[in-house]
Amino acid sequence: MNVALFRRSIPASLCRRSIPAAPCRPRLAIPSSRAMSFNMFDLLPDLEKLKTRRSRSLKDAVDKGNVNQGFVSAFEHLTRPLNSKGSPSAPGPDPYKPPRSTTTSDSSLITDLRLRCTELDKDGNVTVRAGEFQKSDLCAQHGLLPRDLRKIDSKFVNQMPAILVRSQAILVNLLHIRALIEADRIVLFDSIAAPATHSQTILVYELQERLRSVSPAAAQPFEFRALEAVLISVVGSLQSDEEVLVSLVQNLLAFLEESVDRSKLRELLQYSKRLSRFEQKVLNIRDAIDEVLEQDDDLAAMYLTQKRNGNPRAADDHEDVELMLETYLKQVEEIVNHVENVSSHVRTTEDVVNIILDSQRNSLLLLEIRLTILTVGLSTGTFLSGLFGMNLVNSLENHPDAFFVVSAIAFTAIFALTFAGLRAMRNVLRKIN
Repeated sequence: MNVALFRRSIPASLCRRSIPAAPCRPRLAIPSSRAMSFNMFDLLPDLEKLKTRRSRSLKDAVDKGNVNQGFVSAFEHLTRPLNSKGSPSAPGPDPYKPPRSTTTSDSSLITDLRLRCTELDKDGNVTVRAGEFQKSDLCAQHGLLPRDLRKIDSKFVNQMPAILVRSQAILVNLLHIRALIEADRIVLFDSIAAPATHSQTILVYELQERLRSVSPAAAQPFEFRALEAVLISVVGSLQSDEEVLVSLVQNLLAFLEESVDRSKLRELLQYSKRLSRFEQKVLNIRDAIDEVLEQDDDLAAMYLTQKRNGNPRAADDHEDVELMLETYLKQVEEIVNHVENVSSHVRTTEDVVNIILDSQRNSLLLLEIRLTILTVGLSTGTFLSGLFGMNLVNSLENHPDAFFVVSAIAFTAIFALTFAGLRAMRNVLRKIN
């Protein structure tokens, strides 16, 4: 584009009201030999000066109130150069606005500083459903340290199961449950980057039912009822996974006892890996519960209601919570023992299958040895026939019985060598067995 075309793109009313007419620059003297050639790059300095003057004039017009800011934005859009698709290119930074901070627009940083929580009170009622809270607010509200939130933040997936006791709360990270238990409420945590999962919804319903179904006469402190509800959900999830996985493995083992199939062996390998991962997961949960049972101070500190009422327990007075944890520890150990037995059966089946495959491999090797012995015997007859097949003169060409004698010698050598080889192989096998 040239300067005249650029000036015609500006509305006449705007030029009359706010933008002074740009003085016409003298035209460049073009020699007659270059009358048909024109270089656009010669006008780039003039275009930059005109663009700077136009921006300054628009700013003065906006400050005086002669031009609306919306008209300026539309004008900037219309006079923006076109991109390769024929549409206006993306606008650059606005010189009239201060640069916006990139910290507030970083959504990933905001996500890292928040947690999604579902809160239930002591009666099992949901007070907050999938609410988003700042991590700093959660730490200040529940008396936690920032490192404590890492144990209940579902963004960190590779975490060991743990039950942590703090001054005002109990932190639980078992399987899909990440919870914070206090004396009068339980807070369930979920990832802020993902919607509420089905397991999370089922867990909320189960907690509501179990927290409401306790009779007032035999009611335990709320923290124990909430912790027991979490342990019941964890053990129930482990038992359901165990039933499905063990059923599949046992059916496959029963099939392999009848016949060895290559596709079934591949399935056995996959189930063996799944069984090992499940066994390791159950062992980690057992270790987490066992670790709490070994700490008398943590067991006594789990009486949050009495601690809030100003009557903390002694370090050796924790019989109720110890009995509860031991009960679920026994259930987890039963699952571990059952899974270990199934894993032992899988390993035994793998050994038996390897023995069967080795036996089949040995049978193929014996067949190969027999064929080799037979080949050696036949090569003796071939050697004799080769000797007489040469074009050499001897005294047997005209003998009437030479053919039968040589043939008899060849067949005798073949049978003798074959019989000797098979007998030697049989003696070796008898020594091995």
